[in-house]
Amino acid sequence: MATITEKDTIKTITTHYIDGGFVESHGREVMDIIKPTNGKVIARVTLGDEEDTRRAIAAAKRAFASFSQTTKEERARYLRQLYKAVSARIDDLTAVMVEEYGGVARFARLIVESGVNAFAAAEKALQELPLKESWGKTTVTMEPVGVAGLITAWNANALFICLKLASAIAAGCTVVLKPSEMSPLQTRAMVEALNEAGLPKGVFNVVTGLGTVVGAEMVRNPDVAKISFTGSVAVGEQIMRDGAATMKRVTLELGGKSPTILLDDAALDKAIPAALILAFLNSGQACAAGTRLLVPKSRLDEVKRAIRDEMRNYTVGDPADPNIAVGPMVSQKQYERVESYIRKGIEEGAEVLVGGEGHPKGLEAGYFVKPTVFVNVKNNMTIAQEEIFGPVLSVIAYDSEDEAIRIANDSKYGLHAAVMGTDLQRARRVASQLRAGRVVINGMTDDPQAPWGGFKYSGVGREYGKYGIEAFLEPKAILGAL
Repeated sequence: MATITEKDTIKTITTHYIDGGFVESHGREVMDIIKPTNGKVIARVTLGDEEDTRRAIAAAKRAFASFSQTTKEERARYLRQLYKAVSARIDDLTAVMVEEYGGVARFARLIVESGVNAFAAAEKALQELPLKESWGKTTVTMEPVGVAGLITAWNANALFICLKLASAIAAGCTVVLKPSEMSPLQTRAMVEALNEAGLPKGVFNVVTGLGTVVGAEMVRNPDVAKISFTGSVAVGEQIMRDGAATMKRVTLELGGKSPTILLDDAALDKAIPAALILAFLNSGQACAAGTRLLVPKSRLDEVKRAIRDEMRNYTVGDPADPNIAVGPMVSQKQYERVESYIRKGIEEGAEVLVGGEGHPKGLEAGYFVKPTVFVNVKNNMTIAQEEIFGPVLSVIAYDSEDEAIRIANDSKYGLHAAVMGTDLQRARRVASQLRAGRVVINGMTDDPQAPWGGFKYSGVGREYGKYGIEAFLEPKAILGAL
């Protein structure tokens, strides 16, 4: 697009996407985008302000009048158009995620593909979701809630945008999206793809800006009926408080401190690689990351040996290299956060099995940390209770199955969990007792029709499949005269 220029390899973005086109930002604040592998500026983005946000909301409100009346078939057609448009840009979207965010190539592509597939999954769920039900003289219809404000995080930009947008479109809502201000290059590539889908003007609008400015206007604006947010607990709490003034409907996905229970019959040659994949997903910058590994005391020594051996595969380096497993943290701030938790773990008496403080050798220029595994961790330690959002795993020993379940549930979070064992009936029995929104058995699996979201401080509501679409719908009953 004409609004992205390149001078001395620094890209410049000065527009937002409002009412079907790219428009110059009313906001004037400019933010540098830093490449996490070397700390150099690669882009500058002009951030939106309250006026940009109000323009986008007004466009979405105008479009809602007609878009809310579309049929299921029309919405399904729009979802197919979105799928086609975004799938054509998978390579570009993957490359820009690697460059701007530092996501390792092999995982970044999976993230992008999951985002693209969200449109197809939403179409399938919509076709199977009854939007009208009648009995006697009563008719109940499921109607779009209104203009939806979508606020997304920086660690899986393409996935979050596509997932939330797909559910909103399936429900017949129009959208104002505030992506993370740290992801403008990824967002621009995505919006260019979405623009090719040919949706009516104003159905989706995008304003890049700060949460305290753009996000806050979306939350307090009475013309926004629904907020769907992915991010931190603190911001989620603020959204609930501020949104109450205008009776906002909210869906909040707020992270986790996910346990992986290794049962005493687990085959370590399979269980340990699977557990480490869960722990170091997206370089540890994943809300689902299984950062607490619960191990029977009777097998602790062999587990430690197996972890040491398997960690040789977790090389750190240039995320564009397909052989690299762990990339940099997204920013200097995130690097310092992870390092502070590693120090805290050592101070509280945990033992470093692998990794530790400081940059990996030869990677001092970027925001790289050493993938770290702690043993001798107690569940009340800071590193076992707080979400670190980096490649840090805590190994916690337990005596009995009941104790493992108790430790797993002893967290303010409840987003994701895993159980590893050869007796599948037993593993399912343990899984049924875990207070988590999704539990996987013997490795990371996915089902785009299964609900995603958490118990306790992991959030409110669910995404994916019919559950995600229903979050953008309101039931209305019409009763005939007796």
